[in-house]
Amino acid sequence: MFFRKNKTENNFLIKICALLIHAAKIDENYTNSEEEIIKKTLLELGSNKNELDNTIKEAKIIEENSNQILDFTREVKNLAEEDKIKIIEALWSIIYSNEDADIYETNLMRRLAGLLYIDSKTMGDIKNRIKIKNLR
Repeated sequence: MFFRKNKTENNFLIKICALLIHAAKIDENYTNSEEEIIKKTLLELGSNKNELDNTIKEAKIIEENSNQILDFTREVKNLAEEDKIKIIEALWSIIYSNEDADIYETNLMRRLAGLLYIDSKTMGDIKNRIKIKNLR
């Protein structure tokens, strides 16, 4: 866990959650399996289990009222590389939870790579690893 519990860090987790929800909803098919991936990711990032449902509820509101992903990525880009990788893995897991990535999802990930300063080789390696894992 890389977060201590305080209001600022909870807001940070809400923004990460909003980004994950955005990825889940971009194909207009937000599923229970995608929400489970989001919950698992938030717990891995240090979210309090008792606050998980509230974090997701607040993130859904933020995601619905935002028209750009910059709101969700500003602080994420300053994380340590390994923490950004966890978030990218979660995003690809959400996208490939239905075994396919559409043009909107791949476009989102291409934009996120630039916004989060993830090089294309790293992004491609993560994508392929998650894709293979989800096809098994």
